[in-house]
Amino acid sequence: MAQLNFGGTLENVVTRDEFPLAKAREILKDETIAIIGYGVQGPGQALNLRDNGFNVIIGQRPNSHSWDKAVNDGFIPGETLFPIEEAAAKGTIIQYLLSDAAQIAVWPQLKPHLTAGKALYFSHGFGVTYKERTGIIPPADIDVILAAPKGSGTSLRRLFLAGKGLNSSYAIFQDATGKAKDRVVALGIGIGSGYLFETDFKKEVYSDLTGERGTLMGAIQGIFEAQYNVLRKNGHSPSEAFNETVEELTESLMPLVAENGMDWMYANCSTTAQRGALDWKNKFRDAVSPVFEDLYKSVAAGEEAQRSIDTNSQPDYREKLEEELKELRDSEMWQAGKVVRSLRPKI
Repeated sequence: MAQLNFGGTLENVVTRDEFPLAKAREILKDETIAIIGYGVQGPGQALNLRDNGFNVIIGQRPNSHSWDKAVNDGFIPGETLFPIEEAAAKGTIIQYLLSDAAQIAVWPQLKPHLTAGKALYFSHGFGVTYKERTGIIPPADIDVILAAPKGSGTSLRRLFLAGKGLNSSYAIFQDATGKAKDRVVALGIGIGSGYLFETDFKKEVYSDLTGERGTLMGAIQGIFEAQYNVLRKNGHSPSEAFNETVEELTESLMPLVAENGMDWMYANCSTTAQRGALDWKNKFRDAVSPVFEDLYKSVAAGEEAQRSIDTNSQPDYREKLEEELKELRDSEMWQAGKVVRSLRPKI
């Protein structure tokens, strides 16, 4: 395990160089990895593991869209694709990749198949961290581990196919066999992680829920809307407002930030942009810091988890969700964005 300096703090990380794919294959050569759920994270992790030479089967509800997707991806019913309980019985490592709400619903059917010596794997600490609310309490005689790619399952697969990888966190909640660390690190390498950094289940879910509601999606959409609306109110066209709010950020600046860092971006822009960004960044930081403090408190208190559980378990959840998504999709800003994207030059 390497120890690297992250801005003055030493952290333990696992890199591909010190834990190559061949080592991961050797550790898991006798394991059957059962991927339960083929929705968001399931396809990317399953396909990467399969392509990397691991023994992978899928557990999914028959006659569903996700079942058909697994078939289209080359998993064969009765050989590598099974109903959930059958796959769980066959697997020695159970990768529980259903949605948080579905994990709660399926848990009573899954738990009897978690027999001694198996490993239960998560990519999100939600179910175990909030076990009093979810009822997900693993048996004491199994390993309970986590590898959480820092991105979507789609990105995990795309980067894998491009010869790259997403960074992932890993954690051990329970080591019943003495093999939990080897198992989780091997799986993290197998799914295509760039590097792996240590965390625990609680920190993973706290940071994840904060990030989703914050800079990854919630806050960034709120900032987009605020700036776009101000520009439109002051007479700017939809095309101009969208380009100055979203398109320039996503197509021009963020790829450079991803490659070089925001410090590089500040040092390599016009002096006018540089001066303005330096003058205004602290104002924005000070304005939103109280919101982030409130958000983290809500996460830590379990309020965000309970809201998710309550909302997602309602019988009309999908209908109400579609109404909210339609409002976002049909907004002028994202309708303008659809046209802007269609006009991007194609090679």
